[in-house]
Amino acid sequence: MEEIQSQSDNYRSSSSSASSPASRVPSSNFFYLRKPGSLRQPISFEDSPDWGDTDIDVRVDDGGDSINAATTPASPSLSKLNSRSLPSPPLPEGAVVARKIAGASVVWKDLTVTIKGKRKYSDKVVKSSTGYALPGTMTVIMGPPKSGKSTLLKAIAGRLHHSAKMYGEVFVNGAKLDMPYGSYGFVERETTLIGSLTVREFLFYSALLQLPGFFCQKKSVVEDAIIAMSLSDYANKLIGGHCYMKGLPSGERRRVSIARELVMRPHILFIDEPLYHLDSVSALLMMVTLKKLASMGCTLLFTICQSSTEVFGLFDRICLLSNGNTLFFGETLACLQHFSNAGFPCPIMQSPSDHFLRAINTDFDRIIAMCKNWQDDNGDFSSVNMDTAVAIRTLEATYKSSADAAAVETMILRLTEKEGPRLKTKGKAGSATRIAVLTWRSLLIMSREWKYYWLRLILNMLLTLCIGTVFSGLGHSLSSVVTRVAAIFIFISFTALLSIAGVPALMKEIKICASEKSNQHSGVLVFLFGQLLASIPFLFLISISSSLVFYFLVGLRDEFSLLMYFVLNFFMCLLVNEGLVLAVVSMWKDVFWSVLTLVSIQVVMMLSAGYFRIRSALPGPVWTFPISYIAFHTYSIQGLLENEYLGTTFAVGQVRTISGIQAIRSAYDISPDSNSKWENLLVLFLMAVSYRVFVFVLLFFRIGKNTSIHKIFRCSQDTNSSR
Repeated sequence: MEEIQSQSDNYRSSSSSASSPASRVPSSNFFYLRKPGSLRQPISFEDSPDWGDTDIDVRVDDGGDSINAATTPASPSLSKLNSRSLPSPPLPEGAVVARKIAGASVVWKDLTVTIKGKRKYSDKVVKSSTGYALPGTMTVIMGPPKSGKSTLLKAIAGRLHHSAKMYGEVFVNGAKLDMPYGSYGFVERETTLIGSLTVREFLFYSALLQLPGFFCQKKSVVEDAIIAMSLSDYANKLIGGHCYMKGLPSGERRRVSIARELVMRPHILFIDEPLYHLDSVSALLMMVTLKKLASMGCTLLFTICQSSTEVFGLFDRICLLSNGNTLFFGETLACLQHFSNAGFPCPIMQSPSDHFLRAINTDFDRIIAMCKNWQDDNGDFSSVNMDTAVAIRTLEATYKSSADAAAVETMILRLTEKEGPRLKTKGKAGSATRIAVLTWRSLLIMSREWKYYWLRLILNMLLTLCIGTVFSGLGHSLSSVVTRVAAIFIFISFTALLSIAGVPALMKEIKICASEKSNQHSGVLVFLFGQLLASIPFLFLISISSSLVFYFLVGLRDEFSLLMYFVLNFFMCLLVNEGLVLAVVSMWKDVFWSVLTLVSIQVVMMLSAGYFRIRSALPGPVWTFPISYIAFHTYSIQGLLENEYLGTTFAVGQVRTISGIQAIRSAYDISPDSNSKWENLLVLFLMAVSYRVFVFVLLFFRIGKNTSIHKIFRCSQDTNSSR
């Protein structure tokens, strides 16, 4: 026991200055400590990469006013993991190693976050958490589900939802300042990628949206991000696959989402669950890649629920949470010692993270209650012989009175004593540039998304052929008027129904917009302009192809000006309908409810369009106003019928003739004014604008509004009340 204790004391003395980062070198051994009285030889295993060619020296100046991360150029490949070696993916020949990054220190002190109704017994999601992250290191926030990990990470990054309130202080390089744009990156747990783009294309368009400057500069930044995240082998592969081709595996997709933030070369990188939905091999490769990124000087702070032993060995510091309480903060090896001191030593053949979560995850109490009569080979079913509530209180009390907590306070005082260099914004791309980039990117996506765009074009052509052949050979007699009205009504109504096929594509675009807006890569107005400009060529292609087929099969008036009006009217109808679909999708953000709502709206509009019953004869007040006045079918059909019948005459017998207005009056209600068809076209244009204004307002309050706040209450009374 003396041997084990001396080894742990040696570790404590080497990392005391409580986790002081001076001469931080990844450790090569773990020591699993056991309870007193169970003297055994400690198990040691090599679990950290040998950074033989990458020397990280993170030091605090004597004055405590700044933190420097000095690194030598990173090797093209990491040295192998000594146990079950896993080399980093090799760089392609001729590739340039990613450049060093100037990191920044991050300190959070007495951080408390309250969200009303989030917890059953308390609104405090995070309770008086204190810690720090240094350049060139990986700091992990670990804990069971619903322990407050993601909330703490978002609070430090200043990305809390507006409904949350934060108390405490956050320092960046010793200053109480919000991090400016481009100085940090944040990767959500679930990010939306564009499957129809290659990795290089996706990162290049992200760079165009984020960075000012010339294209050649952005290409070099993209290549650096690809190298940093070991994506060289996948750079020219489609993210989501194409047709029958498979897309990227989940591990590579996760690395692409991180690489998107690296194009800004941030000083600090926040990642929410980098190992989310990854297997053990992908998780280890991800952590080795992030370790290589940290070796370049970047400050990494991320959350994790559970990890393997090899992954655990790559962490520099750990912040252990349970129910919002901080149970430990410090070096990873010190956490093992902390559990041993509290009476919960890690068993010999158990992963450290498994052991930590077993001790502090209250969900295990239910399992123990269910299996209380079961016994394993060692007798007890559980290696922790008390419920987790007691274990959490014991670990928290032990940490508060430990030298680790005191050393953390000392370190934070040194980091916040003087202000270091302030982080500067790196500038943004202009709004015109972003609109152009989004337009071009959307056009490229549409050209590749055959399922949602080209298939929709084919369906419109097939529907038009069916309608045209059914109503072909009508002639221009008086008896054909009613039938021609029916043909135009069916053509407008059924093609509007087919636009519902674009719901999944628009849903994906809105998710991408929300993801890019959360990281300030784009904006709602920019997105709407880009989406509108990109959809115009596609909608015009549908309108001109369908209109030509329908116009000549049905046999409408053979005049070029009338044909052009027909095409323009149908194009505006599609544009209005696209705005309606976009509004419904923005409101629901769910495919099922969006489709159900759109079908219902289309049916109601068809009933009030004036075909089944003349508009003036509709019962009021609901059907007359507002339904019949907001149904775009009505204005489109009126304009097309006025275009066809204004200025025409029909013979009744051998002597009498009637005008086209009189001939159609019994079938449909149109205006005799020659300018009426242009007024209907203007109404369609205004409706198209109105729908997009409505979408802008909707998205602005749902995703466009600043959903992250960084409220720091410096009043000591508020801070003390939150403890």
